[in-house]
Amino acid sequence: MVSTLCAGCGHDSISAAIVHACAELSLPPHKIAKMSGIGCSSKAPNYFLGRSHGFNSVHGRMPSVTTGANLANKDLTYLAMSGDGDTASIGLGQFAHVIRRRLDMVYMVANNGVYGLTKGQLAATSDKGARNKAGEISPFNEIDLCVMALQLGASFVARCFSGDRKQLVSILKAAISHQGFAFIDIISPCVTFNNQANSKRSYDYVQQHVSTAAISDFVPVKDEISCDLPAGNYHDICLHDGSLIRLYKVANDYRSDDKLHAVNMIEEHKAKNQILTGLFYVNPAIDTYHEVNQTSDTPLNELREDALCPGQRVLNSINGSFR
Repeated sequence: MVSTLCAGCGHDSISAAIVHACAELSLPPHKIAKMSGIGCSSKAPNYFLGRSHGFNSVHGRMPSVTTGANLANKDLTYLAMSGDGDTASIGLGQFAHVIRRRLDMVYMVANNGVYGLTKGQLAATSDKGARNKAGEISPFNEIDLCVMALQLGASFVARCFSGDRKQLVSILKAAISHQGFAFIDIISPCVTFNNQANSKRSYDYVQQHVSTAAISDFVPVKDEISCDLPAGNYHDICLHDGSLIRLYKVANDYRSDDKLHAVNMIEEHKAKNQILTGLFYVNPAIDTYHEVNQTSDTPLNELREDALCPGQRVLNSINGSFR
């Protein structure tokens, strides 16, 4: 299927990276479940891995649907695609609880700081001082989803730039292979609505089209912006409007087993107007949702009816244990 996302949208780069990662891991499509909510980012699963399972849920409720699906069949690989509004606003509560429950899934947020599907309102991840297309300025500090994921107990936390294919594919492969909750915040600039020059998540809408275009949905064709950033270095990327976004990739000797160090590094680079990317934290030894709850080794969708509904005798025994 041909993507209907804006030309140059970073979300399409994410889709391509997911396909690349799954191919390198030799994952069969019927063993993958794509989950999403509502938003431009949640449209993206329509355009990759067409022969895998998929479910587009209600706005902000993707974690609950994924939890139910995972309980029914834990043998699938769950790739969840969300956005800044779907996760950091209406879905913030569900995001918090799916982390603390340690569900075995890969949770990706395509983060551009605006609500592109509803014409560019500022998102909760938009940095303070950012200006949207209508001229509204964000007076609040942004929600840093990586810091939040670290504080809530995610066992795998990373941040990538959609234009850095090499890094994104490697992080995706690591996240898919991780047993437990894996979170990836992917900076994926909006070519249409995030047109504030000092925004950290922008491909600004070219100024002359903002002021003269008769059709508000007109999107000029742009080339995707990409970079190959060496570890331990920063790189200034020139966006379409001439503004700069500075990315810094963690060094090869970075300690990814220290949660407090990860939070401090994120905040230190934020103070320097840098966006730190790479694998921030991983704990391969933490118990997953199924281990904590001692669920059946056999997926629920494969159990016979007599095992799922054992009858009145077993129910009486369970009730009796609470008396």
